Amino acid sequence: MGNKNIEKNLVGQPIFKQILDFIPRNKFDMLVHKHQSDRYYKTFGSWTQLATMLFGIFSRCDSMGEICDGMQGLAGKLNHLGLEKSPAKSTAGDGLRGRDNEFFKDAYFMLLEHFKPLLSVSRIDRVSFSKLFIFDSSTIRLFSDIMKGVGRNPKNEGKKKGGLKVHMMIDAHSDTPEFVKISEAKLHDKNFLQYLQLAAHSMIVFDRAYNHYLQFAKWTEQQINFVCRLKKNALYQVQEVLFSGDLQDGRPGVLTEDHIHLAYKEAEREKTLCLRKVTYRDEKGRMYEFITNNFEISREEVAFLYKLRWNIELLFKKLKQNFQLHYFYSETENGIKTQIWCTLIAQLLLQVLRVKSKSKKAFSTMAALIRIHLISHLDIFWMVQNSRRTYTKQKKRNKAPCIQTELF
Repeated sequence: MGNKNIEKNLVGQPIFKQILDFIPRNKFDMLVHKHQSDRYYKTFGSWTQLATMLFGIFSRCDSMGEICDGMQGLAGKLNHLGLEKSPAKSTAGDGLRGRDNEFFKDAYFMLLEHFKPLLSVSRIDRVSFSKLFIFDSSTIRLFSDIMKGVGRNPKNEGKKKGGLKVHMMIDAHSDTPEFVKISEAKLHDKNFLQYLQLAAHSMIVFDRAYNHYLQFAKWTEQQINFVCRLKKNALYQVQEVLFSGDLQDGRPGVLTEDHIHLAYKEAEREKTLCLRKVTYRDEKGRMYEFITNNFEISREEVAFLYKLRWNIELLFKKLKQNFQLHYFYSETENGIKTQIWCTLIAQLLLQVLRVKSKSKKAFSTMAALIRIHLISHLDIFWMVQNSRRTYTKQKKRNKAPCIQTELF
């Protein structure tokens, strides 16, 4: 007989139930009571809808029909999930249309607050700010008859395509969204800076699309730091050259550092904003001009902070590649927003799993493992920690050589 894998890695509950168990049910039920989100639903409660959505998101179903058919096959395992039966497609569709997406928004932020002590342990090296945030947006395409006023008129009488934008601010240290706002894609990005609630002495990093000098002045008064790129058409006056270097052989690094003045208007009065401009050349010879209101950190840290902005691009990529944001389970604005909030909840739960298990696996690998083993009874922590170690080497035996017929 060959070697047998006798590790006790099976448990009484499927992987999906073990993920749902991360959610504090008492806090979830308090939210249900606060929103009265179960008032008009006898068989499709808030918990049932969340479980249904997460099942579809983790298993990457393309439609609500696929989700309901897939859950119907679970039959005897539904009681593990706190469900009496698989929801009907029409019932689940009514829930997406009717139950306010604000409930799922609050559920996401409740979970974020609950897991904050766990997720805030990590810290990025070479950064002098304990509160470091990155802000950006990403467009999700959809047909504009769902959300009015978005998109452009197509040629050849095609269907008008539009989209919505997910504006997001992440905690750079824990790599989790702290602020999320969903809007029509046509709204200008810089209008969303006013919604950010930032503490004094925190640092926020964003792209030049968010250049808003009046907001920069308010942050400076509130002792809130920022780093962003300078717009190409920005008008400014150099007050003092603080540093000028010469990098040989095309090496990357800071070329110049200037103290500049930018003019802006407040209540029809022209005012001046004092900023620091750092010119940086990267490994490929590309030139960048960064501006910041912080005059204390090193010019190298200014460039490094902006380089960290790429982390939010990776998060958007992670959400779009590992979860189902190409197909929507509803044709209503409320249903689409609900799906986005549930996707963020799924991402947060996997982040929690990754931290709890101390796994070094790529996020995409973990998402794939969850998808493949969603209803398996494996221990979830064993799965993400040791799934590659179970292939035990078989003892060598004296066997007749295997003769393969040559192809040519």
